[in-house]
Amino acid sequence: MDDKNLGLKNVISTGVGLIVATSCLLSLGIGSASIGTPFIYSMIIACVINIMAALTVSELNAIMPNLTGGLAQYTLACLGPFITIIVMVGGYLICNTLISSAECAMFGNTVTNVFPHIPIKGSTYCIGLLIILILSNLRGVDMFAKIQDFVAYGLIASLTILGILGCIKINPTNVITQPAVISSKFSDITSLCGLAFFLFIGCEYVIPISNRVKNARRNVPLGMVLSLLIVLVMQTFLVFGFKNYTPWAELGQSTTPHVLYGSLLLGKAGVIWMAIVSILAVISSINTVLSALSYIAQGMAKIELLPAFFMKTNKKGAPYVGILIIGGTMIVINTTGLSTTDQLSFIILTGCVFWIAAYIVLHINVLVLRRRLPNVPRTFKVPFGPIIPILGIIGSVLMIWNIDSNPDTRLLIFKISGTIFLLLGVYATIWIKLIKKQKLFIPVPVEKVMAMENELYHEQRKISILKKNKLQAISY
Repeated sequence: MDDKNLGLKNVISTGVGLIVATSCLLSLGIGSASIGTPFIYSMIIACVINIMAALTVSELNAIMPNLTGGLAQYTLACLGPFITIIVMVGGYLICNTLISSAECAMFGNTVTNVFPHIPIKGSTYCIGLLIILILSNLRGVDMFAKIQDFVAYGLIASLTILGILGCIKINPTNVITQPAVISSKFSDITSLCGLAFFLFIGCEYVIPISNRVKNARRNVPLGMVLSLLIVLVMQTFLVFGFKNYTPWAELGQSTTPHVLYGSLLLGKAGVIWMAIVSILAVISSINTVLSALSYIAQGMAKIELLPAFFMKTNKKGAPYVGILIIGGTMIVINTTGLSTTDQLSFIILTGCVFWIAAYIVLHINVLVLRRRLPNVPRTFKVPFGPIIPILGIIGSVLMIWNIDSNPDTRLLIFKISGTIFLLLGVYATIWIKLIKKQKLFIPVPVEKVMAMENELYHEQRKISILKKNKLQAISY
């Protein structure tokens, strides 16, 4: 039986799946309301930097293919276990759990706004949806792909059409007159690049399923780049639509800017349509997160950076421990009832710091492997030598520095991020030095990292440990 049953359309739907989330629509509204249509320039800059990251991760995948942990294995082979744990636990597991919880809260806000007379809390809708998606992901990657294709392409089509309808002023009655440009200062455009970065983050979630992709050499990098460009075009239409129908001030204050836009564009029909968009967006993003993070956790367990129980799979091949833990954590977080724009935006931006830091490590990994293994076969290589990875690092650092235009908010984000990094450093030191008895910064050879992906490696290791324990018992 051929396990490679995913094609280019599945890669694109997975790439788009996490990028286009309801929380992204919130960020799009906040950014557009801040400087008007010049926010598109911020989006273009952020998109280009994310394309650099997509190309970089494609080269890493070409050198070390078919790894469920993706970035975890790449970093272990390049920078050692300490950096790997901090980047992966902080940059992916914690970061994405927080952002996905905010995404669920956005979904709850949308449903309560559309159906205000139904006495159900937004968090109740979130928890119900999470339970359904957890159960779906427990049925394996095939079910994930079927759900993802339907919701992602429905989402792309809906938002593109709604954006175009706003651009052509389909409803002339509600068209407003307001300046397209609030600020065109380069400093204002760059100060919003951190926010714009979130609109394109996440296409590398294709990597954990790349071992199931046909012609991965072509489809993985092409699918990631296409997903980013599709999102850029779609969101550009929406910004022009916002300009024609939503007052900038109202757009920036709304917790559901897409619903506000839909109501002004098409009335009640627009509200219902945007409610459907919200449902598609949250299903798409949370479905992707639950699937990819569980495989990433499984991959980290294989290289002994997380407890071994994350490697357990059910009869459908789904890493059920990771799915249940990650999904359960999101349920717990959503019982707190996240609701306001400030809360959601702050959580999103704080999570972005970890994610962007992970992208910096991606670029460093490519530079390290090019120096250490210059002649290793690569089915894909980032063009122009080290230029793109270096530009990606510089751009990512600038994204972090401009994570928020408000200096006080930015400082608070840095303090929280620094504290979490410090705590992760303590955890990583304890796990690596005291529990696993390994060196903190010594890279593991590429061939060993790849061997650890195979179940036979872990079976042989268990046998070796049992033999060692027996010999020690006999010696006593």
